[in-house]
Amino acid sequence: MTTKIVGVKEFRDNMTRYWKKARKENIRYIVMHRSTPVLEVNPLMGDNFVLEELAKEISKSRKEVAAGETYSHQEVCKMLGL
Repeated sequence: MTTKIVGVKEFRDNMTRYWKKARKENIRYIVMHRSTPVLEVNPLMGDNFVLEELAKEISKSRKEVAAGETYSHQEVCKMLGL
């Protein structure tokens, strides 16, 4: 997979072109706003892909919560430097 960087204004103005090209050519786009990455656009292949990945993430998250592997709001803010 190829990764390309694009500005937020350029992406907004040509969004349809970018997602079609991402899917056709298997390109990942990182959208930047003032030199900061704010969005990642990845092509999804196949209809079941999204549901399978979502089911895996939900299952993993439920196990983490059951094991007490959670973070408080303050801990998350501290990790993010907010």
